[in-house]
Amino acid sequence: GAGGGAELWGEKNQGFDVLYHNMKHGQISAKELADFVRERAAVEEAYAKSMVKMSKMAGNSTQLGTFAPLWEVFRISSDKLALCHAELVKKLQDLLKEIGRYGEEQLRAHRKSKDEVAGTLEAVQQLQGAAQHLPKAKEAFHSRCQELERLRREGAGQKELDKAELKSRKAMEALRRTVEKYNAARADFEQKMLDSAVRFQEVEESHLQHLKALVGSYIHSVEDTHVQIGQVQEEFKQNMENIGVETLLRNFAEGKGTGCTPSLFLPSCPLSLGGGPGRRLPPPSLLPPSL
Repeated sequence: GAGGGAELWGEKNQGFDVLYHNMKHGQISAKELADFVRERAAVEEAYAKSMVKMSKMAGNSTQLGTFAPLWEVFRISSDKLALCHAELVKKLQDLLKEIGRYGEEQLRAHRKSKDEVAGTLEAVQQLQGAAQHLPKAKEAFHSRCQELERLRREGAGQKELDKAELKSRKAMEALRRTVEKYNAARADFEQKMLDSAVRFQEVEESHLQHLKALVGSYIHSVEDTHVQIGQVQEEFKQNMENIGVETLLRNFAEGKGTGCTPSLFLPSCPLSLGGGPGRRLPPPSLLPPSL
């Protein structure tokens, strides 16, 4: 399998150590994912607060002049954008709770796995111990053989030769026992390592599936928010386009004007038309059209 035995045996039998510590690294990954999501939530919260400020800014803009009605469009759009980001904050906070629950679940799973692979750790230690004794036993055997050969070349006495042969046989027997012990330790290690590698792979697969699902929730939440923001922006654009210049002018005239009928300025004081003092302005019906 992808996590498994063949790639992680190694000359010094360190594969178990690599797999075990990799399992512990999963806890770090979950924590760092939580840190990232928490930071994104903080960014979104700050953005939402900024949009609330923008909404207030639009609401406090001057209500005088023909442009005034458009500030209401700005205000409504800013409010909706603030809401979009605030909703994303809530979704991210819910996701943080999910990550926290997974972290606790992961810790329990790791404790269980640690107990399950304890035998493999012991097998690793026994194999490493047997591997250390093997070179020493070989060296002792070769040393006894060389000593016996030297005595034979030098024509040593039979008693001395018998003594050397006995030491040589004992060294050979010690080497045989050491090799047997090493082979047994290696066979035990290989079987337990294979079982542990399968267990570690199951743990890692489950871990990655959980993290991928959590990341999927993150993506979905952000994606939904982007769609909502796009809709708010489209609505903002349409509202701006729907309120034309003529509409703004008409609204201003209707709201600020004094009526639709043109007024005629008529002074109340008597006016002289050049015909001498005391001449008054004729009644309005008699005035020429130009006045």
